[in-house]
Amino acid sequence: MRLTADPDTSEAIRVLRRAVELGVDHFDTAAFYCSPGGIIDGGPGPVRHATELLGAALGSYRKRVLIATKIGPLRMPDGHWGAAESPASLRGQVEENLRRLGVEALDLVNLRITRNVAVPLAERFGALAEMRAEGLIRQLGLSNIGLADLDEATRIAPVACVQNAYSVEVRGDDELLRVCGERGIAFVPFFAIAGARRESGARTGSDARGESGARRESGTRAGSDARGESGARAESGARAGSDARGEAGGARGRDAAVRRVAERHGVTEHQVRLAWTLHQGPHVLAIPGTGKVGHLEQNVAAAAVQLTGTDLAELA
Repeated sequence: MRLTADPDTSEAIRVLRRAVELGVDHFDTAAFYCSPGGIIDGGPGPVRHATELLGAALGSYRKRVLIATKIGPLRMPDGHWGAAESPASLRGQVEENLRRLGVEALDLVNLRITRNVAVPLAERFGALAEMRAEGLIRQLGLSNIGLADLDEATRIAPVACVQNAYSVEVRGDDELLRVCGERGIAFVPFFAIAGARRESGARTGSDARGESGARRESGTRAGSDARGESGARAESGARAGSDARGEAGGARGRDAAVRRVAERHGVTEHQVRLAWTLHQGPHVLAIPGTGKVGHLEQNVAAAAVQLTGTDLAELA
């Protein structure tokens, strides 16, 4: 599951521990998941980052779970976004995660790729590979990438997972998903339960604000932790004219198909989206975010939804 920003502390701890009880063993967060003011309220004391909250909630379960974190984007004191470009800046983010989690080594660090930085991918990923060799990181991953990025990174160090936008509506990474399966790399899609209103159509105006707002997906932020400050490669860029209208129409059609499949199975639309995601291959993991125990239990139950051939054809 994914933990982002601004949760109620006591409720979030309850959700996290209930997740472990239900068998969830992969938790996703980032150094830059925090409230704009830097403090998450609601507990016995201020918690400044979601990473701190994870460390506090799961400290006694550390041998049973994997905590994945992302680095790259950098939240400024005024709430605006930049990027950690240099190896020194990336090391600083890793050290911050170590401190906030209270551990000596991070299980998995995903490098969030942004396209508007001067430092080449090889230099940034190479910095992570050095920290892995030092024992500060156990496994490395990449987020917001293309196949060429994956090829470049794997020449430097093993890649354990890829985290990109992918859902019923967003299929731009079909080839990358397939290649990850062939290479034994986990594919971890974000926004798997977001519908057509988020994942399709032109990206302009308020939707492009991303990190500056706190949009919710089942109780968690659905801002630009999926797209980053520069926008996800498959989703961003100049969408105009018939291309944008065509994509929006196709996404709305799949949105309607999701509703029909959900009605047939007597489950929620989110559960259908998660079931479809998991059906894409044994190497595919789902990290739906949630801030409520009820949502969490629904998300976990989605693994038991058996989509038929008819369902899959309708969602294709």
